[in-house]
Amino acid sequence: MDQFDDIDLAACPACGGVGCIEEEGGWCVYVQCLDCGAHTAELSYKTEEERRDAARRAAMTWNFQKVIRPNPGE
Repeated sequence: MDQFDDIDLAACPACGGVGCIEEEGGWCVYVQCLDCGAHTAELSYKTEEERRDAARRAAMTWNFQKVIRPNPGE
C-alpha cells in the first residue's frame, strides 16, 4: 500500500507536534499526533478509492483542528 506523502498536514492543534496519517487493520484511516496522541475520528473504507478519500477527509478534519485529545476529561 502506498503512503499518503502527497497529503499535507498542519501542526497538531493540541500541542503543535507532527501529525501522521495512520491505518488500522486495512479498514480505516485517521491522523494522529506523534507527540501528544491527539487524533481524528477513524474513517472507514472498503476500496482503494475510498481509502484515498478517507485519508484526504481525515487530513481535512485534522487541518480544521477537529481532534480528540487523550487528556482526562476531554
